[in-house]
Amino acid sequence: MRRIVIVGYGMAGARLADELRRRDQDISITIIGAEPHAAYNRVLLSTVVAGTMTPESTRLHDDRWADEHDIDLRLGQEVLEIDRASRTVTLAEAEPIPYDALVLATGSTPWVPPAEGLVEDGKLASGVVAFRTLDDCAEIEAKAQKGMPVVVLGGGLLGIEAARGLAGRGCLVTVVHPVGHLMERQLDPGAGGVLARTLGQLGIEFRLNALAAKYLPGDGLVLDDGSHVPAELVVVSAGVRAETSLAVKAGLEVDRGIVVDDVLRTNDARIHAIGDCAQHPGTVSGLVQPAWDQAAVLADRLTGANPAARYRGTSVVTRLKARDVDLAALGDVHTDVDCPDSEVLCFQEPSRGRYAKLVLRDDRVAGAIVLGAPDAAATITQLYDRGIPAPTDRLALLLGRALPAEAASPADLPSSAVICRCNTVSKGQIVSAWRAGAETLPQLAEATRATTGCGGCKDAVCGLLDWLGASQPASA
Repeated sequence: MRRIVIVGYGMAGARLADELRRRDQDISITIIGAEPHAAYNRVLLSTVVAGTMTPESTRLHDDRWADEHDIDLRLGQEVLEIDRASRTVTLAEAEPIPYDALVLATGSTPWVPPAEGLVEDGKLASGVVAFRTLDDCAEIEAKAQKGMPVVVLGGGLLGIEAARGLAGRGCLVTVVHPVGHLMERQLDPGAGGVLARTLGQLGIEFRLNALAAKYLPGDGLVLDDGSHVPAELVVVSAGVRAETSLAVKAGLEVDRGIVVDDVLRTNDARIHAIGDCAQHPGTVSGLVQPAWDQAAVLADRLTGANPAARYRGTSVVTRLKARDVDLAALGDVHTDVDCPDSEVLCFQEPSRGRYAKLVLRDDRVAGAIVLGAPDAAATITQLYDRGIPAPTDRLALLLGRALPAEAASPADLPSSAVICRCNTVSKGQIVSAWRAGAETLPQLAEATRATTGCGGCKDAVCGLLDWLGASQPASA
């Protein structure tokens, strides 16, 4: 029996196990997870901080999953060493585990800015919490009180989600960010400015182009310009670094992450890597969709279901999961309006929290930022996913008033069309779940997790439900 060992039980490792078992019921699967919890959806952590979802509702697997799928699941354990010669992994208190194929899905760890006082004796100081795990969320929930001044270090995607969640709890939130506008990886300065204004109306303050210089426990932060920001709690969401220590110790090739090729293989043919810990030219770090795409490719190869499977990269659409803010960013968002080989349109209405930028090449969507216009975001995302020509009325498209003819009906969507991006749920998966008996929105949410992320796909899922219901033959 072929033995596959997965190190890491986060979103990548859990999805790989599901994909492996779906393809092959006979292979041996062992998963080693450092956290004591069942796998959960990190995308939803901001909703836990906001109090709109419980930790249990973020779980990817229930307590029976491992037994029901004949998987050796070891929680709260750490791999100390990989012995490539004997093809075993060593745990602290267990016999070495042999493998025929080893998959590293060790994820990433929070990066803590080098401000004086944030770290004491190798650990975050009292009053400082990272925003990365369910345990972090529990600590934030326990400490964050209404009316409490809180600083969030980092104005990237996760930092903004954390800030919005804390503001929703009644905290007085200030975001400290070293760049001149928010979410600089996904947004241009114009969109970043409109986002800051929108969040400001929800009670969040910002200190941009600012670095934390010193942490004063119970008092706050001193910034690099000498100013002071009061805070009784500091939440660190300043970025992540790939967790590669185990790979380095094993002598695998490591750069920013564990270097892999198009079959997700390291420089040791028996060892693969996926998710945040892996470095592939087509991967955008810190997002779940590439990890799940990689899991499908690797499962095809490890089970022999499709030996020709290759990972060529992922076209990522980033959605901000923050209450009262609808933001999507995709593709090339930093092209200027005067770029000679692109058609670039831009619309902004800061007073109403709306900003839209559309980049077209060869009549197709190459990039977009859509803030405060969910109808436009849905249509543009669909055009981007399918690679079909954009409508000739560009302004109507930008304002959400145009629909591509090919998307007039759910029936016209291909089975592979992604409906729920938070959980990478396709039209085909929704149709399959409906045919298996999930005929209501709650049932579909439970079966596929569609709509359980940011909720932006709810209308699309309801449209599919209506279409499926109408296509059901009438009873005799």
